[in-house]
Amino acid sequence: MSKNNISKFRAWVSAARLRTLPLSLSGVFIGSFASYSTLDFNLFIFILALATTISYQVLSNFANDYGDGVKGTDKNRIGPERALQSGIIGPKEMKKGIIISSLISLVLTILLVYTAFNKDFFSFVVFIGLGVLAIIAAIKYTVGENAYGYSGYGDLFVFVFFGLISVLGSNYLFTSSLSFLLFYPACTVGLLGAGVLNLNNMRDLENDQLMGKKTLAVYLGTRFSRLYHYLLISISIVLMIVFFFKLNSTSSLLMGLFVSIILWLIVHLVQISNIVDPKKFDKFLKNLVFASVFYSLVLSLYYLKII
Repeated sequence: MSKNNISKFRAWVSAARLRTLPLSLSGVFIGSFASYSTLDFNLFIFILALATTISYQVLSNFANDYGDGVKGTDKNRIGPERALQSGIIGPKEMKKGIIISSLISLVLTILLVYTAFNKDFFSFVVFIGLGVLAIIAAIKYTVGENAYGYSGYGDLFVFVFFGLISVLGSNYLFTSSLSFLLFYPACTVGLLGAGVLNLNNMRDLENDQLMGKKTLAVYLGTRFSRLYHYLLISISIVLMIVFFFKLNSTSSLLMGLFVSIILWLIVHLVQISNIVDPKKFDKFLKNLVFASVFYSLVLSLYYLKII
């Protein structure tokens, strides 16, 4: 393989932004393993759910790279350099990547939904519709004149798809029913995901404002976007506490793990409150992603009856 091909391959891997996968998979793990406790878990459906979610996330990352790249929004961004920004992958190549990723996502969606609901036509139609909406939403976040990521709706998208649909939808694939108890972790994961996006947008606020990308952070401004971040994390902490008591668990280990996550988030809020330079928000993105992923891991272990 030539150096040029190696560079191109690395650029595609970079554009896929594999580091974002753990956050997108958090809800799937919670919803899937919650079905284990009711004896509805199916390994094949679980594998398909993971593959489908990964395909949505990669598609979204390709589309974000393309959308921000062609609009010039990435020109002075603070975060890691993107594929179009580097010039290694051209707009036409990335557009082809988006089309191929969309087709893969659609095929996986159909296979997943058919496997889960081959005898339930209503659920089949509903979940195919949700899958198509997820594909459209992944693309339209930054692509096109009416990209909703440029109008302040990105946070809502993350809350709904990374939280509610990810947890409740994945659980429904196994159980064919809605678990109201799972609304607590679904909202928690959604809020933490929105917190990650808001932290990213606070970091890029000045550049986004300059380039006309009106994220919610741009609409709120520096002061209120920070208060909004405090609100997102604080509500997620309250939901964690309420959910723990709803579980009626006597496990001291589970309690200790919940407390450690909550303390981690409180420390995160203190750290964020002391930041003056927006560039320094970047290093705290991983901390918040870790909290969400660790939370999903703890709940997964609980539902698997390991803790």
